[in-house]
Amino acid sequence: MDVPVWFEIVSLAVLLLILIGDLLIVRWRPHIPSTKESTLWVVFYVALALGFAGLLLAVAGGQHAGEFLTGWALEYSLSIDNLFVFVLIMAQFSVPRKLQQEVLMVGIIIALVLRGVFILLGVTIIENFAPVFYLFGAFLIWTAIRQAMPEKEQEDETAAKEGFAVRLVRRLVPVSDEFDGPKLRTVVDGKRIWTPMIIVFVTIGVTDLMFAIDSIPAIFSITQNSFLVFTANIFALMGLRQLYFLLGDLLDRLRYLHYGIAIILAFIGVKLVLHAMHENSVPFINGGKPIEWAPDVPIWLSLTVIVVAMLGATGASLIASGREKRRERALAE
Repeated sequence: MDVPVWFEIVSLAVLLLILIGDLLIVRWRPHIPSTKESTLWVVFYVALALGFAGLLLAVAGGQHAGEFLTGWALEYSLSIDNLFVFVLIMAQFSVPRKLQQEVLMVGIIIALVLRGVFILLGVTIIENFAPVFYLFGAFLIWTAIRQAMPEKEQEDETAAKEGFAVRLVRRLVPVSDEFDGPKLRTVVDGKRIWTPMIIVFVTIGVTDLMFAIDSIPAIFSITQNSFLVFTANIFALMGLRQLYFLLGDLLDRLRYLHYGIAIILAFIGVKLVLHAMHENSVPFINGGKPIEWAPDVPIWLSLTVIVVAMLGATGASLIASGREKRRERALAE
């Protein structure tokens, strides 16, 4: 069964209304969400994604529902990695906590636009150049190795890319030293100049671009249906702002999370290579014929690996953090 066109149109319209409503709430009522509020919003968005999977099951069958659910779990896992970088950006530019909701919302909108562009490009490339799965797979395996590097090296690499963007903006336009609420422009000594908010948005945009380059090839291993790819990304990103405030300081304790993400990326990379071998048409590989022994990894196995890797990395992080705190208390006594 194909996803009905009417269902795609209605779904995208409803999701657009939800995003607009979320943006208006942030704009009209800037505040620091409480733990209870953040929890309720995260639960709402997770329930919304699961409900959407149920609707897909009813109107398009189990295959599409399973692909969406696995794609959403994959993108949600990779999006959590965004949160670590968002924390660094907020700290680096001393963004007032009251303004962080708006910054995150703008970051999510930038991410959706960039991922939409990458999805359209990806579908076009796949339709016209099937062997691209070999390249996608190799890229994700390389990304997994880089992800497993010590956190300091990752931070240095990210900071270098963001630092270049920041230096470029400062050279091109005058920027004030202080924030003026959520405003992008302010008046200093009678001149209208940009506030540091423009630097924050540029930095988040560069970060979103980096994550889009990693995540879009990954989800194409689950499905090549552009509607499912895009909706999985929307649902993964919609609750990201609330998750940022819900986790709060807990992010500092998830020291092994990048290993879980590395395992997921490596698994997806191998899956893409196996898929490319199974559908092979490259002349110098097996004479341009499909490699029959190369299996197609089932959706249920992909979902299992994603969930186990994230839960395992999170559990190991919390256990290690708990042991460290008990050791510190024992030394203090």
